[in-house]
Amino acid sequence: MPGTVTSAVEVTHVSVHGFWLLVGDEEISASFTDFPWFRKATIEQLTDVRRPTENHLYWPQLDIDLSVDSLRNPSAFPLISAG
Repeated sequence: MPGTVTSAVEVTHVSVHGFWLLVGDEEISASFTDFPWFRKATIEQLTDVRRPTENHLYWPQLDIDLSVDSLRNPSAFPLISAG
């Protein structure tokens, strides 16, 4: 059974262009162009983010699951859902 991930995740900044996450000790930006389903999220919904495993982030209020790798390199994951 895998252990519990102890590295937290936190939204550190939100702008009209996107938002920034602190994932462990790494800051990652997520643009609304690359991740359009976050564009209409409230601050409460956006900041309610969980890290169930090392490479998995989950926004329960939005029912959005993303790999950390997709945030680091969005062009490697070209399928974009309609926002």
